[in-house]
Amino acid sequence: MDAFPRRAEIARETSETRIRLKLDLDGTGRAEIATGIGFLDHMLTAVARHGMLDLAVEAVGDLHIDFHHTTEDVGIVLGQAIRKALADKRGIRRYGQALVPMDEALAECAIDISGRPFLAWSASFPRDKVGEMDTELFEEFFRAVAMNSAMTVHLTQRAGTNAHHIAEGLFKAFARALRMAVEADPRAEGTIPSTKGVLEA
Repeated sequence: MDAFPRRAEIARETSETRIRLKLDLDGTGRAEIATGIGFLDHMLTAVARHGMLDLAVEAVGDLHIDFHHTTEDVGIVLGQAIRKALADKRGIRRYGQALVPMDEALAECAIDISGRPFLAWSASFPRDKVGEMDTELFEEFFRAVAMNSAMTVHLTQRAGTNAHHIAEGLFKAFARALRMAVEADPRAEGTIPSTKGVLEA
């Protein structure tokens, strides 16, 4: 697993957004995030810290319209970076799960780095916004990550009445589950964690 750096750098430019992202799966939790969306910056910083990955994101988007394009496109690029950094997924645990409390909120995430992109989302928010960010965009972000990383991701709100706590719990649960799934498995060094012998993406 240490034979090559598990890093990726992705740049994506459309008529709606310009994004540059750097990812190191074997980092120390450092984050340099500037998306123009304060709460998204806060959540991505939490992903880096609790996922023990280094993440740098610079995004310029059409925020004068709304936050949708920027949020989704950052998710797309993060998913692409995860997929690229994992290469053929040799020697990883593949599965990860986490149950994270955030005061009255409780969030669960389960991940399979399967090569089969899927998001199962079960969360609801008591208000439409956290800060200036629409709460409906959290699902869009994670769908973009799952589809572009070719991972199966289940995110479930087990409890919670505070929208900020629910969102933060979900992002932290994702970070912890991802950290587990991408970890090197010392008992499976050099092997693909599949009976097929390949995890296609």
